[in-house]
Amino acid sequence: MPATSPRLIHRYDALVASGAIERDPAQLVALETLDRLARDLARPAPARAALGFLALFKRRMARRAPRGVYLWGHVGRGKTTLMDLFFDAAAVEKKRRVHFHAFMAEVHERLHRARRETNGGSDPVSRVAAEFSREARLLCFDEFAVSDIADATILARLFSALFAAGAVVVATSNTAPERLYENGRNRDLFLPFIALLQERMEVVQLDARADFRLEKTCGREVFFVAADPEAKAAAEARLAAHMGEGPFEPATVRIKGRDILVPLARGALARFDFAEICGRPLGAADYQALAENFDKIIVDNVPAMTFDRRNEAKRFITLVDVLYETKTKLILCAQVEAEVLYQADHGAEAQEFRRTASRLREMRSEDYLDAWAARRRLT
Repeated sequence: MPATSPRLIHRYDALVASGAIERDPAQLVALETLDRLARDLARPAPARAALGFLALFKRRMARRAPRGVYLWGHVGRGKTTLMDLFFDAAAVEKKRRVHFHAFMAEVHERLHRARRETNGGSDPVSRVAAEFSREARLLCFDEFAVSDIADATILARLFSALFAAGAVVVATSNTAPERLYENGRNRDLFLPFIALLQERMEVVQLDARADFRLEKTCGREVFFVAADPEAKAAAEARLAAHMGEGPFEPATVRIKGRDILVPLARGALARFDFAEICGRPLGAADYQALAENFDKIIVDNVPAMTFDRRNEAKRFITLVDVLYETKTKLILCAQVEAEVLYQADHGAEAQEFRRTASRLREMRSEDYLDAWAARRRLT
């Protein structure tokens, strides 16, 4: 196998030496692909050639943006670690890394503003794509997933414009591109977007050996199983360690001209019933706003959900994704363990919930809770 660049492989070796990860052949193959892209991005722009059709054609071909990378695999296989290494090493002046949920929330916000400002006079999708391409040549997305029809309807046009403007996209996902938006409404209209991804991004499956998050779990009590009144009472007693002293009061978090009700809040701690935070039509931007205002969130009465409650399950997946990315401490009191919180064997949520269960396990770990404490010290 060709050697990867010293910068990427040395950083990877340092993680191995520190015990943070174990060397894995599948990760090295994926790292080689990311390294090749990093080298392509580091090449200087070609010198200006004399004008003329042939020279102009050659120059345009030389400046064609390199293909990005779509890195997918099961949860906990090291996709985020490899993305960290690549993003830090990429010698690109304008680059951006963002969770895909947050990116799409921003897209819809910018589209709303563009429609308002132009009164239908220009294509808002093209305008928004131009804004993103001016702001970043390299766009890196964590947890690329499509389950919302509003997202599915604009992605092909948005990414076509981004690629045409020379943007390079790198994404991690738990889903192969051909299975994105699987069983979604009007999926046939979404298929050109899948073809576009496969044309403009190199698809790499990360088939590493195990879920490394399982090996970091230490079992601190932030997840309580309360299947009956007696267990619930015992969980409440143990929750006291997280609650501290002083009264709770209702609060509101303002976002985009509306208020999110927080039924119980004190300082940087918020407490919700599951129905209050996942039973209402809240999305990634709402959960992001909560994470910006509170560094510790308690959610009570999390039920075992079936396919009939997939909308609540989808919101719960989004909530965990956002809190995980922002290193917010999440304390759950649930009816069953994380692995069986969603009890359905079909639909997009069933596949995505495997990531959620894995993240809930990691969010109990020493590493995660240390990262939470570090974030808390900085704020």
